[in-house]
Amino acid sequence: MPQPVLAVVSVLGKDQKGVVAQFATYMAQRGINIEDIEQRVVRGFFVMDMLVDLKDLTSDLSELITGLLDLGKRMEMEVRVHLHSERRKKKVALLVSKEPHCLRQLVADFHSGKLHGDIVGVFANHPDLEPVAKEANLPFAWKSHDDIGAHFKWLLGALQSSGADLTVLARYMRILPPEIIRAFASRIINIHPSLLPYFPGAAPYKQAYESGVRVHGCTAHFVTEQLDEGPVILQDVFHINVGVDSLEDVKENGLELEAHVLSKSVQLYLDEELVVVEGR
Repeated sequence: MPQPVLAVVSVLGKDQKGVVAQFATYMAQRGINIEDIEQRVVRGFFVMDMLVDLKDLTSDLSELITGLLDLGKRMEMEVRVHLHSERRKKKVALLVSKEPHCLRQLVADFHSGKLHGDIVGVFANHPDLEPVAKEANLPFAWKSHDDIGAHFKWLLGALQSSGADLTVLARYMRILPPEIIRAFASRIINIHPSLLPYFPGAAPYKQAYESGVRVHGCTAHFVTEQLDEGPVILQDVFHINVGVDSLEDVKENGLELEAHVLSKSVQLYLDEELVVVEGR
């Protein structure tokens, strides 16, 4: 009995009638069996993943893919086709400064197999975390930001040379310039230590502590040219015992949460469960 030849056909775009029917009919006409289908509508956007078996395909594979893309265009839908045998691990670049908690969490989760990808380099504006990278046998490079223009020119070149599919700001404490953000649009994830839009900018833990809030948290989001306003991926919270917890207690709880929320967001991206459509 022939072995299945599995592929995933993903369709996304503005919600409309007849999407499932048209794609299912297209598949059936070409001898393709649909093994599983998942569809959902999120904020007016339709997302569908179809697991299909191509072993009885009656046309050429390239013709099939071209036809699917054309069908998507006619319906103003984006279509992606992934053959299971061709799925590769995504390449991930990590940007760091001095704080190690996010870097350590990501390294541990990649090493354990929780994160499906490969770290291609750790790039920094300080040398402090080189021992952490070297301990994990990861390439590490840094360049001072004293000349900020030279630093960002170096960083852009390093990221492009690495071939990174995703760049993760693991507490990298500089604001990326537009040329880097545009070069990796919707492929840069940051962790911000507040529940955005509250306490944006610098020193959010201090802001939260001094304001007397009882719940604080962190936000993982895609980086855009608007500071701390990119599409939110995940948020989580911890509680502050006002009058008992010190500022250091708040920071310690926050740092631990940051690392876990950032890692989970990276996992979602690597598992292809995140899509940015029209800035959302």
